[in-house]
Amino acid sequence: MTLLQSFFGAPQIPYENLTNITKDAPEIIVYAIPAMAFFTLLEIGYNWYHKHGNYKTKESIGSTLVGLGNVLINFLLKVALLYGVVFVYNTVPWRMEMSWWTFLPCYIIFDFCSYWAHRISHQKRFFWTTHCVHHSAENYNLTVSFRLSWIQNFKIIFFLPAALCGFHPIVFFVVSQVAVLFQFWVHTEYIGRLHPWIEYIFATPSNHRVHHGSQDKYLDKNYAATFIIWDRMFGTYQPEEERPIYGLTTKIGDRMDPLFLNFHEFGDMINDVKKAKGLRKKLFYIFGSPTAVYNEKLKAMDLENEKIQEDIAVEKEVSS
Repeated sequence: MTLLQSFFGAPQIPYENLTNITKDAPEIIVYAIPAMAFFTLLEIGYNWYHKHGNYKTKESIGSTLVGLGNVLINFLLKVALLYGVVFVYNTVPWRMEMSWWTFLPCYIIFDFCSYWAHRISHQKRFFWTTHCVHHSAENYNLTVSFRLSWIQNFKIIFFLPAALCGFHPIVFFVVSQVAVLFQFWVHTEYIGRLHPWIEYIFATPSNHRVHHGSQDKYLDKNYAATFIIWDRMFGTYQPEEERPIYGLTTKIGDRMDPLFLNFHEFGDMINDVKKAKGLRKKLFYIFGSPTAVYNEKLKAMDLENEKIQEDIAVEKEVSS
């Protein structure tokens, strides 16, 4: 056996052993809930004591309900997701043994995939429907990290390249959870800019605040989940300058209903498709850029207002 074969020649995982794999794959996010709750309550207390106004009760409750629903859905889908990862693992001939040192290369590749999944989620409206819930909060605090779509799991297709590398399913599963947990601490206004080298490499709170800004200069910037270096490489980096104005370009207020938060954009998309004339326009409202769709709807509203004003002017002339 060659050195390459010994490194990439791990045996297949029998599907009857999936139960054991499930037990061995730790629920890191579930274990981390007490710590996240502690730091969130600490931030709430600090915010209340200093009267900063970074929390709105209904909005924070909505974020928490969305987050709890997401944890439950991921827990229920754990076996199915693991089955898919095991299937890919068994298919490729370059399978790696279960070794924790492979965590780092797996994490880097996973984060690269995450950058593109995130970027596409902002550039194609169909995928934006699975992500806009995260941007709908108009106050920036730790509860915003809980706002993860209930229907985002089908975007696992963007992480297929990481799975095809042959990393052990448990390593892949742990990496995916740690990558989500990393994003918890960046959703705060109480951590300023860090050391320049840290800001250059990582998606820090400062870098991620930009991503949640609704100003033109901040839109579609800083997609990276952990390593901001991807944004620097692909031209989507923007440093934090003036304080971001948080929330969607079309504000929805401090909503609490998790169903509305998760599906309001999906409903809007369906309504736009129904009203659109012609296949090309319908496809535009499904797969067009959310920014382009927003501008198109503004243009249509302006034309409608102009028509209304013209009709009013005609009525006045007739009546006079």
